Amino acid sequence: MATVAVIGSIMTDLITYLDRMPERGETIAAPSFAMGHGGKGANQATAAARLGSEVVMVAKVGTDSFGEQTLANFRANGIDTTDVTVTEGPSGVAPIFVEPDGSNRVVIVPGANESLTPADVEGARERIAGAAIIVLQLEIPLPTVYAAIELGAELGVPVLLNPAPANAELDFDQVARCAFFAPNESELALLTGMPVETLEEIEAAAQTLLAKGVREVLVTLGERGVLRCTADGVEHIAGITVQAADSTGAGDAFIGAFAHRYAADGDIGGAIEFANRYAADSVTRRGTQSSFATAEEFAG
Repeated sequence: MATVAVIGSIMTDLITYLDRMPERGETIAAPSFAMGHGGKGANQATAAARLGSEVVMVAKVGTDSFGEQTLANFRANGIDTTDVTVTEGPSGVAPIFVEPDGSNRVVIVPGANESLTPADVEGARERIAGAAIIVLQLEIPLPTVYAAIELGAELGVPVLLNPAPANAELDFDQVARCAFFAPNESELALLTGMPVETLEEIEAAAQTLLAKGVREVLVTLGERGVLRCTADGVEHIAGITVQAADSTGAGDAFIGAFAHRYAADGDIGGAIEFANRYAADSVTRRGTQSSFATAEEFAG
């Protein structure tokens, strides 16, 4: 069984389900609230693990109950926590606001995630060396992201960078060393400064990233699917129509499922199709990690 190495963030999701978003200065009552395990890194690791991958997580939690609960959740999902270490202070949290149509708005408070360093990445070298793919996001410090890219290049392990949340300071000389660059539409817009309303505009924006040396751009488009852009051409993988209950974590479901399938056989096209279906399935249930199906559930 191939290994997926995820180097990234851990959050506790604080989810409020709204009838509508309040106006500025307005207080409204919400029908329900839930807590869940989140953070882009943790979400992607959990999706891959639930699908059957052996997953190594490199991350930080704080000295609070959220950190303890996160470690227990990882172990319950079979994720290797050897390199999930505890740092003094609070764990990361993510207040999330979900509207009736399933759309969401998210605020992140990084907490312990800010303490993940290049030394932590180097400390996990032995376990990362056995991976078939390294998965990264941008909820941890950029120097740590770059150290992971460097280690991947040194070890010959392909790297997937999910630039979320988008950071205008991202160094594309570093990104060019990654095998896959996977933004969503809004992240693509921020990173390129270009419009992304139509597929043609999205393709044009992605082409500017290829011109900067990025090898493969996978733009996740939600219900519109995925746009795959390489020097060899562009392919649009159509979306799958479902009744959405909560879109929170759908992008992470895609990344985790892609990493799982790619690690298994190296088939990029097959991994995109598989991940597209898995992400669509995830939005039919509420929550983030709680919406991620196991291999048995997804097969059923």
